[in-house]
Amino acid sequence: MPSSGRAILWAILWAWALSGLPTPATPAATPPIAAGNTLKLAAWNMEWLLTPVTFGTLRQHCTTDDDARRPVSRSLPCDVAARLERSATDLAALRRYARQLDADVIALQEVDGAAAARQVFPDHEFCFTGNTALQNNGFAIRRGLPFRCGADLKSLSLGDSVRRGAEVVLFPGSPRAIHLLGVHLKSGCATDRLDSPDSDCQRIAEQAAPLRQWVAAQTAAKRRFAVLGDFNRNLLAESRGMQDGLWQRINGGPGAAQLSITAANSHFRNCATGQRYSSYIDYILLGSQLQQQLISGSFERMIWSAEDAGRRKLSDHCPIAVRLRLD
Repeated sequence: MPSSGRAILWAILWAWALSGLPTPATPAATPPIAAGNTLKLAAWNMEWLLTPVTFGTLRQHCTTDDDARRPVSRSLPCDVAARLERSATDLAALRRYARQLDADVIALQEVDGAAAARQVFPDHEFCFTGNTALQNNGFAIRRGLPFRCGADLKSLSLGDSVRRGAEVVLFPGSPRAIHLLGVHLKSGCATDRLDSPDSDCQRIAEQAAPLRQWVAAQTAAKRRFAVLGDFNRNLLAESRGMQDGLWQRINGGPGAAQLSITAANSHFRNCATGQRYSSYIDYILLGSQLQQQLISGSFERMIWSAEDAGRRKLSDHCPIAVRLRLD
């Protein structure tokens, strides 16, 4: 701004101050998303995130068995009820990590809807699946980012016996449109072949078909898309040679995209001291068009501090994230 312009501006502000009227707020710096530069995309399984009122009510009638009714009922397992009631301090710690993550869009798992998610993401808006279960998939979207909630991918739930897929479209109706599918697949079969007789492996094998169909539909429509969340599978190991894994069933072949694993070149670290996991099960998979927008080296995994891990009830998962260019 020329010096004469600055002088006029200061004169106006000084006169305003002397008038006794409230000083107009200085415009906040334009966030990168508004400037059209980058988008930070994350995934986070928040381990049975409920509101304190809901947790307290359901704790009194917890269930001791992991029966098939739980995914479609308002039922809290007794082991969760005994160990995972979060205090205001715990929730404040989760909010602190969410601020540190500073993501524009977060695919959430194991969250009881928008009221529970708002405890951690007060400045975001939400899309969640409509199942009545406590563990729902959804998205937290930074306020001001254009989006449209999609329909639940019910076919992924195998008749609502497991979790539905959550869909959201960013920048809907524009050339920038990005289609996202948030997933949390069946647990219990992280490394075995999907043709194993194990019942959990058979359930994931059933989930592979609707997941592949969704990917194929996005590819056929030439959309930019990603599938992200908790896959409960070691997809990196599968991509390196397993003969019958989830990766082989959803990636490649007629009508399917060549998906990419954004964690492919990252060194695995546990979320906290004492954990003994050896590989990722949370992933952000990009379709071929969106892969071109990935900022090289941007993959990150947030790690809990030793103090927080020892004292706070956070989650057995920690967030992963990548950055994308918005061309």
